[in-house]
Formats: sequence, structure tokens, C-alpha cells
Amino acid sequence: MAKDHGPSIKDDEQYESLRDDGMSKEKAARIANTDRTAAGARGGSSPAYEEWSKEELEDRARELEIEGRSSMNKAELIEALRDR
Repeated sequence: MAKDHGPSIKDDEQYESLRDDGMSKEKAARIANTDRTAAGARGGSSPAYEEWSKEELEDRARELEIEGRSSMNKAELIEALRDR
């Protein structure tokens, strides 16, 4: 039986599973609170990060306040953005 995490978490079982896998509280909560039936339809179309310029990746990392972005190469920026 999954522990009740209160009204802020919609799927307690999924949240606990994601946390057990090492995911951050924030990311696990976002995933556990996603309405799976609407998630696919809600997404837009955007090119893969590999197609973005390093400057575009740095701008996006700045928006997300990713630490150490100025010293990262393109591959590291992509990894940090995907982990966020």
C-alpha cells in the first residue's frame, strides 16, 4: 500500500516508485501528477536538442536555472536539460 503524500500528489504509488528509482521529489511529483490520457496530446513539436545550437541550449538552461551551464559543452547541456 502506497503512503498517502497528501492532495499535492495524485498517484502516490507511482511517486514512490519514481523516488525509489532515485528521481528528485520535484520530477517524481510532476510525473505522478500528469494526466496520462492528455499528456500525449498536450505536447507540441520541437526539434531534438541535438538539432539546437549551443547558444540555444545555454539560453534554455539559463531559463531553467541549471547550475554550471557556462562551463558545459553541448553534450553536457543536452544531458542536463533532459535530466531536468
